[in-house]
Amino acid sequence: QVQLAESGGGLVQAGGSLRLSCAASGSILSIDAMGWHRQAPGKERELVASITSGGRTMYADSVKGRFTISRDNAKNTVYLQMNSLKPDDTAVYYCNERVGSNRWRNYWGQGTQVTVSS
Repeated sequence: QVQLAESGGGLVQAGGSLRLSCAASGSILSIDAMGWHRQAPGKERELVASITSGGRTMYADSVKGRFTISRDNAKNTVYLQMNSLKPDDTAVYYCNERVGSNRWRNYWGQGTQVTVSS
């Protein structure tokens, strides 16, 4: 298990871009998969992107073609590049590690706030 710290959120206009970072306290090489979730006010937390140890990526339909998840193992960091942002993308974004099929570690950090204005 490693500690995760999200950063990079902020306020941006619709159509703009942000790059989120997830810094891990230790190696992520052996972790099955890393992912980004988000939670908007009054809504359930949802998985938006993931990347496996082998490099396979997955995206929610709502962000496909706009978001890109990547990993830098040397820096123990996972990124989420978000382009063409929409107001519906407004949420707190969380990084987490997968521990099974569609199962994630039962710890959630502070997250980073993304607000998209229109």
